[in-house]
Amino acid sequence: MNRTAHQPEFNPSGVGLKNGNFIGLPFTKETARLALLPVPWDVTVSYGEGTALGTEAIREASTQLDLFDSDVEEAWKLGIFMQPGDRKILKKRDELRQLAWPYIDFLEKGGNVSEELSMRKALDEMNLGCSEMNEWVFKQSKKLLDAGKMVGIVGGDHSVPLGFIRALAKNYEEFGILQIDAHLDLRNSYEGFTFSHASIFNNALKENSVSKLVQVGIRDYCEEEMELAENEENRVSVFFDQELKENRFNGKTWNVQCGEIVEELPELVYISFDIDGLDPKLCPNTGTPVPGGLDFSEAVFLLKKVVESGRKIIGFDVCETGNNEWDANVAARIIYKLCNLTGRSNGLI
Repeated sequence: MNRTAHQPEFNPSGVGLKNGNFIGLPFTKETARLALLPVPWDVTVSYGEGTALGTEAIREASTQLDLFDSDVEEAWKLGIFMQPGDRKILKKRDELRQLAWPYIDFLEKGGNVSEELSMRKALDEMNLGCSEMNEWVFKQSKKLLDAGKMVGIVGGDHSVPLGFIRALAKNYEEFGILQIDAHLDLRNSYEGFTFSHASIFNNALKENSVSKLVQVGIRDYCEEEMELAENEENRVSVFFDQELKENRFNGKTWNVQCGEIVEELPELVYISFDIDGLDPKLCPNTGTPVPGGLDFSEAVFLLKKVVESGRKIIGFDVCETGNNEWDANVAARIIYKLCNLTGRSNGLI
C-alpha cells in the first residue's frame, strides 16, 4: 500500500487556495487518505448557539494555515479532503432550533414538560431529528471507513460524533476514547434530549467496544455525572483541570502528567476534542465556555504523546467551534494536527 495519497502538482509554500477544500489542499474524496465529515448541527445546545455554522467557518479560516508540520514530515502528502456541508442537515437543524429555544426557555422557567402537550410534541420531534442525524453520520462515516479512509468529524455541537463512534464499533472490537473537554458530558438525556450535547459520552459508553474513556481538562460537571464516573471507575478515568494545574504548581511536569493520561488508554484510541477544553481565550465563542483549560501547546503535546507511545488513532472529532474567525482559526489548526498525527500513527506518512 502506498504510504502517501496521489499527489497532484501543488506548491505547499504557495498561496492558500480558496478551492473549497480544507487548507486549500488539492485532493479529492477519491485521492485523499483522510476525509473530514462536517456535521452542521447544534439543535440541543442550551447556552450559546452557532456551532453548527462553525464547520464552514473552519473551512474558510483554514486557508490561512501554513502546511509545514515539524512533527510530521511532508504532512500535507497524507491527503485530506473536507466533504461539502450537507444542506439538508443544516436545514433540519434550522427548523429544529426554532423549537429548541422556546422549549429550553420553558424548562428554565420551571415548566413541566409532562403537563404541556405542545412541549412534549416539540421534544419528540427534536429527539427524532437528532436520531436521524446520528443515523446519517453513522452511514456517511461507515461508507468512508469501508472505502479505506481515515475519518475526522467536524462539528457542530458535541452530540454529532455518536454516529461515527457507532460506526467504529462495527469495525473494532475494542478501543478507548481520549476526551479533551471542559465538561464530563455524562448526563442522562439532559433536558429530555436523548442525544444532547451534554449526554454524548453517556451514550458512547453504551457501546461495548468502548473499553475506556479518559477525560482531560474537566472543570464543569454535576453530581449525576460524578456518580456515573465513579460507578464506572474501571472504565472511566477523569483528569480534572484543577488537579492538573495544582500538580503543575507543586512541581509535577506536564510531561509526566501526559504520560499518566496516556497510560490509561488502550492500543486503539479515538480522540474527541471539544474546543471548550481549551482556555477560552482560544475559543471565546464556543457554546459553553468555562474558565481554565488547556493551552494550545499543552493540548498538542498530549496528542503527540499518544502517538509517540505507539498507540494508533483510529478517528477523531473536533466539536463546539463558534462561528467566528478566531475560534475557527484555532480549530483548523487542531484539526490539521490531528489529521497529521492520525496519518503518522497509522503509518500513512
